[in-house]
This record gives sequence, structure tokens and C-alpha cells, in this order.
Amino acid sequence: MTEANATFDVRREGAAGVVDIKGDVTAGSEGVLMAAYDEVGDATAVVLNFSDLSYMNSGGIGLLVTLLVRAQRHSQQLHAFGLSDHYRQIFELTRLDEAIGIHDDEPAALRAVF
Repeated sequence: MTEANATFDVRREGAAGVVDIKGDVTAGSEGVLMAAYDEVGDATAVVLNFSDLSYMNSGGIGLLVTLLVRAQRHSQQLHAFGLSDHYRQIFELTRLDEAIGIHDDEPAALRAVF
């Protein structure tokens, strides 16, 4: 099994669980990402902070799709901020931007939740 090269730190901001992502998000990140999602608990929304993302490959995109499905099953909104132009384009090409709210910064993402 591939070892994770990313950390996912969770903090609560009102009704939202914010996940601060650091490092490389690949298929090897599945365990730590899903543990972070579990830590979000009953939050009405999950906000992903990509500000410190170093790299994400197709396996990482696949994990985001898995996370999206889990969030939808629990009636949770999914939002993101801090994406570079490159990753914003990838979200558009994969149409993830239609299911995940994309925002410029954390305050904008949190305003979309409340």
C-alpha cells in the first residue's frame, strides 16, 4: 500500500468542518482523508482548504469524488478554497466544480455554508 504524503487537519468553524490539506494528495492518502472526514462528524458542510496543497494526481481526484459521494449520503455540502489556477482548471475539466462549491478564500467558503 502506498504511504500517505499528506496531512488533513480538521477544525470546526460553526456548522462547518474545515479540512486543512498539506502535502501531496494521491491514492495513498485515502486512509488519512477518510479519517479526517470521519472527524468532521455531524457538520452540515465540509470545507476543503487547498492552500498548502503541493500536488494532486488522478488518484487524489478520485478520492475527492469518493468524499463527495460520502458527503452527499450524509446531506453535507462540500466546498473548497485555496485552489491554484491549475487545480481550478482540473475541477472544471472533471466537472467537480458543479458539485463542489469553489471559493477564493475561507471567509467566502464559510459564507456559502451559512
